[in-house]
Amino acid sequence: MSTTSTTGPAIRVFEPALCCNTGVCGPDVDEALVTFTADLEHLRGQGVDIARHNLANDPGAFAETPVVRDFLRVAGSAGLPLVLVDGVTVATGRYPSRTELEGYAAAHPGAAPHQDLGRAPVTSGRAEGCCGGSTGCC
Repeated sequence: MSTTSTTGPAIRVFEPALCCNTGVCGPDVDEALVTFTADLEHLRGQGVDIARHNLANDPGAFAETPVVRDFLRVAGSAGLPLVLVDGVTVATGRYPSRTELEGYAAAHPGAAPHQDLGRAPVTSGRAEGCCGGSTGCC
């Protein structure tokens, strides 16, 4: 494990109720969860401040985070996973790719608003901006 200190934004992933975070439980292995777990461990090894919260195992994190509480009130647990970067929603309903996570980790408060940080639109699974352009802005 790396001893690199974290200096970038805080990435938080709020997941639906799962028997385990890794996806390697029960009779059916969820390959998306296996890949996502490996991606998270890779980023942690790089010193990224990233954490995940499972609704079944860590309901307190959901209740203590106003953005997540409000999201659940509107979308319910069917809208999970929910990904926040420094408290801002960047993805819902799917797990981001390693490339997206690396983009979130590279974000910093001084970044220009038009800079494409690899964010996917909240309302779509597409990788480009919500207007269909390559700028990532709406």
